[in-house]
Amino acid sequence: MSLTTRALLLDMDGTLVNSDAVVERYWRIWAAEQGLDPEQILKVVHGRQAHATMAELLPDRPVERNRADNDWMLERETTDLDGVVPVPGAPAFMAALAALPHALVTSADEALARARMGAAGLPMPEVRVTAERVGASKPDPEGFLKGAAELGFAPADCVAFEDSEAGITAGRAAGMRVVGIGPRAGAHAPDAHVRDLEQVRIEALPDGTMRLHFSD
Repeated sequence: MSLTTRALLLDMDGTLVNSDAVVERYWRIWAAEQGLDPEQILKVVHGRQAHATMAELLPDRPVERNRADNDWMLERETTDLDGVVPVPGAPAFMAALAALPHALVTSADEALARARMGAAGLPMPEVRVTAERVGASKPDPEGFLKGAAELGFAPADCVAFEDSEAGITAGRAAGMRVVGIGPRAGAHAPDAHVRDLEQVRIEALPDGTMRLHFSD
């Protein structure tokens, strides 16, 4: 299978960087403090800003407390990089993209994105939409729409790479085709699904587009 596109919009956690160990460490702490079942919490935390997940889990909780806990979590995750590694195939994938239109669209803030991409040994894309730059977290499409606009392409001419339900929903709502990465993505009907980035090959075409090839 293959897809042809003009630009790629890339999620970070679970797509380029495997940070599950860190994410789950701090969500387990938070869940225990709220008297919630950590195993149930971990099923829904991926792909969104923490405060948005907290608001969904505890709808009567004050927004200020969710924002404060969001800041607490960001501070710790930015300095705790134990277990942060590239998704298999990510270094070669990013190297192949170096001269092609692409952007990072992540629910992490700038500091956390830099820390995790650095820990994984991956280059930071020149164009990036981080948590500070959007008013609404995924599954809202705002981040993907901003990324496409900054690259100068219509959403329909872009492909989003995502690993989570929230991210896949956001990419689809933005009007993009979506490539699902990893085990979480398969249940949410992306346009293409791969185990990891080792199963993706990028071919630059003479007309400035790129063709994505997916292997089994």
